[in-house]
Amino acid sequence: MDLLRLTVAFLLSASIAQAAEIHVPAGADHLKTAIAGASPGDVLILDPGTHAGPLVLERPVTLDGQGQATIDGNYQGSVITVAGDDITLRGLNIIRSGRKNQDLDSGIKLLKGAHRALIENNTLSDNMHGIDVHGAIGTIARKNTITGRRDLHMLARGNGFYVWNAPDTLLENNVVQYGRDGIFSNVSKKDTYRGNVFRDLRFAVHYMNTHDSEISGNVSIGNHLGYAVMFSNRVVVKDNLSLSDRDHGVMLNAANNSDIIGNLVRGGTKKCLFVYDANKNLIAENRLEGCGIGIHFTAGSEKNAVTGNAFIGNQNQVKYVGTRNIDWSLDGVGNYWSDLPGFDLNGDGRADSPFRPNDLMDHILWSQPAAALLVGSPAVQLIRWSQSSFPATLPGGVVDSHPMMAPRTISVPPEYAAMETQVGDRWLKDTEDDSDADVKATH
Repeated sequence: MDLLRLTVAFLLSASIAQAAEIHVPAGADHLKTAIAGASPGDVLILDPGTHAGPLVLERPVTLDGQGQATIDGNYQGSVITVAGDDITLRGLNIIRSGRKNQDLDSGIKLLKGAHRALIENNTLSDNMHGIDVHGAIGTIARKNTITGRRDLHMLARGNGFYVWNAPDTLLENNVVQYGRDGIFSNVSKKDTYRGNVFRDLRFAVHYMNTHDSEISGNVSIGNHLGYAVMFSNRVVVKDNLSLSDRDHGVMLNAANNSDIIGNLVRGGTKKCLFVYDANKNLIAENRLEGCGIGIHFTAGSEKNAVTGNAFIGNQNQVKYVGTRNIDWSLDGVGNYWSDLPGFDLNGDGRADSPFRPNDLMDHILWSQPAAALLVGSPAVQLIRWSQSSFPATLPGGVVDSHPMMAPRTISVPPEYAAMETQVGDRWLKDTEDDSDADVKATH
């Protein structure tokens, strides 16, 4: 058996060593003819112009459009279907897939059994989904630009990337704008999504049942929700930016044993970080700034470590309703609170006394919104003064035993800050809730 494998490997490598570079003229069915006659390892150089699709690739070949060739699917199914191993798509403009969302019509569709595809430097537009990685293994997609549809209600559009049961997928340095979700990842594992830019979408990244994976160094600007990790375990969400997203910067829904580290959320979001029935997570060194609520814990989320974060200028720094005391510090390191009235007399960088970000009146206001009419009354002010003077009257809730005196700084590159400025007051004018950006959203 080993001898047979060695023989097959030798014959395949010998075949690829004899691979040719073939120039393919635009028009008619020249590209389909070239694909039918190609040998393993051949590189098809597409001449500038439009080439007819849809196409199915089953042998290890390269299609290289050098940035000037367009493949037109003529609204029939997926424009390019990858059904074999070691196929490369590079420098192509891929347009006009079919319109059937239920069939996952896509600019590029990778099928189960397709291994080690490389998709780079392509532009995709006027497709239902951009790139559908459907059961393929070891796919790399990088430096692609995907522009989704805008002619449909947001929930009826396709995703930039749809990743289903596709282990070891790497999506990096791509740009996705418009459509539904930037990346919808479902029932997968060991995937890495890094360095991508997402704009004008429902979710930038949407995880469902995706485990042992990483979301790092991405930028979400002006989306309804930045990074949604749902029913997923052992996920790393690290060094991402959420700038002027509408509902949540980061949402954890039944996400467990994960690391949420070094992310920046800012710019008017309703909730910087929403934690719903999520347990045993590390939430550290994030900067949560200018949101309606800095962090919202609910639905029995327990055993989460919250340390080294900066809560800056949020209308409510923390929303947590419970009867237990929860200490948000770890190994003597707490968090920074912009409304902390504390002092550091010994100069160790930590306040000299614990800090409670909420009091009894906050709990009353969350459970009885009508009580907001009494916020400025003398009675309320007396209750708050009493609690500050006599801490024993405070209810259970969040306490930071070692609050920090200086915030963590996370810089935003100028090009992304300019994009954030373009969002402007969009959400103040947006009266239609078509995002479905809540904890029960599934796909």
